[in-house]
This record gives sequence, C-alpha cells and structure tokens, in this order.
Amino acid sequence: MAKPIPITVMLVDDHEIVRFGFRRLIETTKDIKVVAEACSGEEACILVPEYEPDIIIMDINMPGIGGLEAIIRLCKRESKRKVIALTMHETEPFPTRVLAAGAKGYLSKRCAPQELIVAIRRVFNGGEFITTQVAREMSKMPGTQESAIELLSAREFQVFSMFAKGRTAKEIGENMNLNHKTIHSHRSNVMKKLKLKTTANLVQFAMLQGIIPS
Repeated sequence: MAKPIPITVMLVDDHEIVRFGFRRLIETTKDIKVVAEACSGEEACILVPEYEPDIIIMDINMPGIGGLEAIIRLCKRESKRKVIALTMHETEPFPTRVLAAGAKGYLSKRCAPQELIVAIRRVFNGGEFITTQVAREMSKMPGTQESAIELLSAREFQVFSMFAKGRTAKEIGENMNLNHKTIHSHRSNVMKKLKLKTTANLVQFAMLQGIIPS
C-alpha cells in the first residue's frame, strides 16, 4: 500500500521558540509535515515558490511588511497555497482584514493545540476555520453599521498600522514597494476618514482599537 502524501506546511513567525513549539506539535501527527520556516513576511514570499507548501501558518505582527501584507501578496501570487493566520489578535478589525486578504483560517495563539491540527486538515480539504474566541468576537460586531476603521481600504489600513507603530513614510514605502508620495496620500486619506489631525491622535486611536499595545 502506498504511503499517504503528507500535508506540507510552512511556519512563519519572527520568534524561533514559537516556530519550534508549532513544529513539535505538528510532528506528533502522521499526515502533516513542516517543510519550511520563515521569520518574516518577506522571507515567506521568497520561500513559498521554492518549497510550495500546501498550508502557510502566518503570524500577523512581524517586522518588515508584516503578516497582513504577506498574506495579500501570497494569496494574489500563489493562489494554490492556503494561509492560516495564527496570532494574538482576537478582536476586530484584524480577523475581517485577514480573511478579506485571502486567508482561509484565523486562530488565536490562546487556542487549544489540537485546534491548529484540525484547522490545517480542514483548510487543506477546502474548508475554512476560525477559532472559537475569534468567532465569538466577530459575532459581536454590528452587521449594519460600519465603524470608522472599516472605512479604510486594505492599503490604508496597512499604512495606518505602520505609522501607528512609529514607522516613517520612507520605511513604509520600502516595505510596501510604494513611493513616498503614495504613502503620504494613503496617510492623508486615513486621517480624513478617521477624523484625526495629528500623529499623536493616530497613535492614540490605534491604541484604543488594539492595533498597538497601550
């Protein structure tokens, strides 16, 4: 009898100890195999075409372009590859943004270890998986009234997040492969839509939304 071909996985997280823990967990299964690891979104975008993993387990908060931008790029370029976000962010707007970017799963790092295994198998077989804590938080969001932050486009949300974390327009432009004029244009749109006047206001708003720690 032929040996079943395992589901291949790439782990993307900037903390080596976290990747080690996920790898050890996955190694307890017979049908899933870790074939590559990456410590940033940029590295993941480079390695995915080389290793062609079935599933990409992606953290959201990482240096450089971060997980959200990496998901956008990978889902656009590598449509056969399926992404599961595994992050500390359980509240909006992160789940909606990540799923809209093309991810097929969204897990909290507080979830039970076995949930990750279930999510990998379900997503590989064409389904979707949202961890219980996240699904509960998403259900609290009003269905008919948009909050201010939901008015931002995907690019505007990325620029907003990076400015809130103290990145300069030049750094953001280099990470997103956009010129500084485009970055300033996105920032201007963000400030207008969120009705903010200063960078301090932007940072404070980001804290209140849970985009950055307070």
